[in-house]
Amino acid sequence: MTETGAPGHKPAEVDARSSRRRLLAIGGVLVVVDQLTKWWATTALADGPIDVVWTLRFREIGNTGAAWSIGKDLGPFLGILILIIIIAMYFFRSRIDSGRPFVAYSVIFGGAIGNVLDRLFRGEGWLRGAVVDFIDFQWYPVFNVADMSVVVGSLSLIALTWRSGSEDDTVETGPEAASQQADQPT
Repeated sequence: MTETGAPGHKPAEVDARSSRRRLLAIGGVLVVVDQLTKWWATTALADGPIDVVWTLRFREIGNTGAAWSIGKDLGPFLGILILIIIIAMYFFRSRIDSGRPFVAYSVIFGGAIGNVLDRLFRGEGWLRGAVVDFIDFQWYPVFNVADMSVVVGSLSLIALTWRSGSEDDTVETGPEAASQQADQPT
């Protein structure tokens, strides 16, 4: 038995399997929610938009590009690029610390998969599909649950990375810090 208690497995193997399971579980939940909401949008909004409250409207559109329809003429190239990014994210998952940064990373992963599934299967051919966007505030580009996942996950990962970097630079204050400074030679 190893230190982790798993018979016949090295600690690194157990960590890799654990990170894979967590990544796929968190990302998988988001993919399911994303695809269910897109299914709802394609069926419920077939007769036109639904005004919800204030400027919020549900309106289905197909987006063949990336965010804000950037690259809409790139066709399959954009889908292939996104697939490469997803594969890279899967293999680099073990380099992300566990905890909140890993959750944010998994949220990005799930959002990317949700949108690439549309590109793969909602169109005239493989990788020629359009992403289903349907959440419309009328003053912001139309988006979906996968887009929210990518944006919120990315902003969270940036904030967590920035915060952990600034914690290293903090100056300790208080009685303990004063006694530590007094003990150091000048």
